[in-house]
Formats: sequence, C-alpha cells, structure tokens
Amino acid sequence: MIDSPKAPNPKSAGARLRNYFLTGIILVGPLAVTLYITWWFVNTVDGWVRPIVPASLWPDSYLPFHVPGLGVIIAGVGLTLLGFLTANLVGNTLIRLSERLLDRMPVVRSIYKSMKQIFETLFSQSGTSFRKVALIEYPGRGMWSLAFISSSPEGSVKTYLPQGDAYISVFLPCTPNPTTGFYIFMPVKDVHEIPMTPDDAFKLIMSAGLIQPEAQAMLLSLAENSKSQAKQHKVDLSKVG
Repeated sequence: MIDSPKAPNPKSAGARLRNYFLTGIILVGPLAVTLYITWWFVNTVDGWVRPIVPASLWPDSYLPFHVPGLGVIIAGVGLTLLGFLTANLVGNTLIRLSERLLDRMPVVRSIYKSMKQIFETLFSQSGTSFRKVALIEYPGRGMWSLAFISSSPEGSVKTYLPQGDAYISVFLPCTPNPTTGFYIFMPVKDVHEIPMTPDDAFKLIMSAGLIQPEAQAMLLSLAENSKSQAKQHKVDLSKVG
C-alpha cells in the first residue's frame, strides 16, 4: 500500500512574522537611509551657510518652526554665480591673484593644488577620467575585476615605466566601500573597456554583486572574449618571435 503524500506543514506564526518583518525592512530600509543622508546633507550645508547670512533673511526668525534647505539654495545660487563671474576677465583675474597668494603658503599650496586637480578631474565636463569602466585580469589569471579608467602616466612615472607598451592608469575599487582601492598602471592592451556606466559599476561594487545592472549579463562574455584575445595576442607574438 502506497502512502499518500503528506501535505507541507504550514509555516508557524513566528516564521510568518519574521518574513513580514524582513519584508518591511526591505521596503522601508532604503527609503529611511536615503532620507537620513538627505537630511544630514541639508542640515550640514545649512550649518555652513548660516553664519554668513544675516539672521533676518532666515525664515526661522519669523516662523515658529525650522525650515530646512535655505542654505542649500543659497549655496547653489552662490556657486552658480561664482562660476558665472569666473567666466569673464574680472573673475579670471581674481582667481589668478588668489592662486598666487595660495602658492606662497608652503603647506596650503600642496593641499590646494592636489584638491584642485582632483576636482577638475572628477567634475570637468571635458575630462574622461573615471567616466569609463573596464575589466582587468586581477588578482590572478582567470579572475576579472571592474576598474575605472583614469589617465595616461606623465612625467617621471612615464619615464620609468617599461618602454615598448602604452600604459594607462586605472582605479580598482574595493567592495563594499569603493572610496578605497588600488591605483595601478597597466598596459593598455590589458585594460578592456566595457559598455557600462560608472553608476552601474558603483552599484555592482557596493552591493557585492546583489544589484545587477543591465550590462551585467555581458560581463561574463566580455571576460571570455578578453581572455581569448589575450591568448591570441600571445600566439601572434610567439609566431613573430
């Protein structure tokens, strides 16, 4: 006699409550974190702007409750106006005079030049650094990592790199904190640019692969193609030799 299949045991009340709780965290967690970061940013900018704006201009002086965001608006308008002024002759003259003054301060000079170069690289409309994503074979053979293409080496770095191959610098971010990582000079032939936006790459890195961008399905095939191209390149070199 064949026993009839047993019906699956229904989940206990505790298991259902746990699932409901986890579902609530998944729904509310991202929204709560986004609101918290936004609120922190607005309050931070308001705190920076408040000391330089007369108290009579703040709505808090006339209303019984705090109105956030005025500092962000003032900062945005001020930065836009500053950019407009620097586009003309007077603005450029003031910028040059300020930079000459900072250039005479030993410690401040180094910090200012470094920060200026970083901001120009990241926010310049004409720059291409960190706007291209690539696959590199790291940390070992057959292992592929996402990296951001930076710039070509210049100066003494370019002089002391092995001659014969063109080199490019890449930034290899760490997971889940992409603000840390490795800065590497690699031959151009070993850096394989892929059709992925930096935003999608950052999402993939910070989520440790949990958030799959639309181009993620192409990564495996791109890695395989890059590997086959590298093998073909070695074969061609051996034939030449």
